[in-house]
Amino acid sequence: MQTFASLGLSEPLLRALTACGYTTPTPIQVQAIPPLLAGRDVLGCAQTGTGKTAAFALPVLQHLSQAPTPARVRRQIRALVLTPTRELAAQIGDSFKTYGAHLDLWHYTIFGGVGQNPQVRTLNQGLDILVACPGRLLDLHGQGFVDLSKVDFFVLDEADRMLDMGFIHDVKRVLKLLPAKRQNLLFSATMPDAIVELAQGFLRDPIKVEVVPQGTTVERIAQKVMFVDRMDKRHLLADLLRDREVEQAIVFTRTKHGANRLVKQLDEDGIPSQAIHGNKSQNARTKALDDFRDGRLSVLVATDVASRGIDVDGISHVFNYDLPNEPESYVHRIGRTGRAGREGVAIAFCDHSEGDFLRGIERLIGQSIPIDEDHPWHAADAIPTRPTPRPARGGRVGGRSSGGGSSGGGRPQGNRPSGSGPGRWNGGGRRRGRG
Repeated sequence: MQTFASLGLSEPLLRALTACGYTTPTPIQVQAIPPLLAGRDVLGCAQTGTGKTAAFALPVLQHLSQAPTPARVRRQIRALVLTPTRELAAQIGDSFKTYGAHLDLWHYTIFGGVGQNPQVRTLNQGLDILVACPGRLLDLHGQGFVDLSKVDFFVLDEADRMLDMGFIHDVKRVLKLLPAKRQNLLFSATMPDAIVELAQGFLRDPIKVEVVPQGTTVERIAQKVMFVDRMDKRHLLADLLRDREVEQAIVFTRTKHGANRLVKQLDEDGIPSQAIHGNKSQNARTKALDDFRDGRLSVLVATDVASRGIDVDGISHVFNYDLPNEPESYVHRIGRTGRAGREGVAIAFCDHSEGDFLRGIERLIGQSIPIDEDHPWHAADAIPTRPTPRPARGGRVGGRSSGGGSSGGGRPQGNRPSGSGPGRWNGGGRRRGRG
């Protein structure tokens, strides 16, 4: 059996992992860490919940700690991690803080939705590792506050999500700002042609690692679809949320307006909830996530901005109130439940207009989702013709392995982004330059 020590990690990193209670690396960590430590580029295909953040954070920390910045020399950005959403950036920053607790390295996280002045002050002080969303990164670089000329380790995380959110051109702009000689890693849950082309453009003879075949779903998640008229969806949802088995739930809508409207409707039905989407301020998004993680809030209504940005082990149910028009988004959404060895339930609502979306999802996952007709709002005429799905590539996969296996790379529960914004740490874990 592999251990973190057998992967070649240094003693300070092993000490930090032990303090977190992590003993056994996940498959993606076993495959990715040794080649990254050896200086190879890596192309990783892995969904959230596989421990991929630790798979790149640990080698980055080890590389940088072995070539420390000389005393009295201003620190320069030597590692850049690019990620699509604020929530993911904050989680990755927390992971660097946790794993680098015994190293004299500084990291910082920048994203939009908050004032830039604290970010500028911290960037001017110097740092080793920068975790960033592309929009704010390019903005601050354009103002002369970010120098990427010394980056020797570049990580592009959630590349397909970057594509979905329209950031692919920003990513290409960032790549042009980096030095030619560097080590690279790209992680993506799926590999559409545009991502393959992008990877070929900047990865050099990469080692390919893949632990979760594209389009597979987690065995511990019990899936079902309920056919319902659109006007009855809110009543069906309210009825289901009152079930005692629903401990914590995420409800996914297709639009921001739909999320806000649904929160108001649930409030009218006596069910407290909060919405999280791109139009919410960063403080509002952080507060909603904190309330959800701490159990003060049991229902979170979200658009796809949160489908890969929420790392909460206690989510018992995921409701697809609106089916996504991109089948891959369904896999990412339902992956918010069934985590940390627990079972989960994913319930999809399908109205008359969503039959094509359902067929696309079933083709991707290689199975027909069981129909649940046992509810008062069943709409039999909304059931589409459902051809036999093709088998999913690689078959189905089990739940998450132990040892740093969260979407935040094994971020310990309770280590959440602060409502006051990004932060920085030094070797003793002391926060510096709070945003």
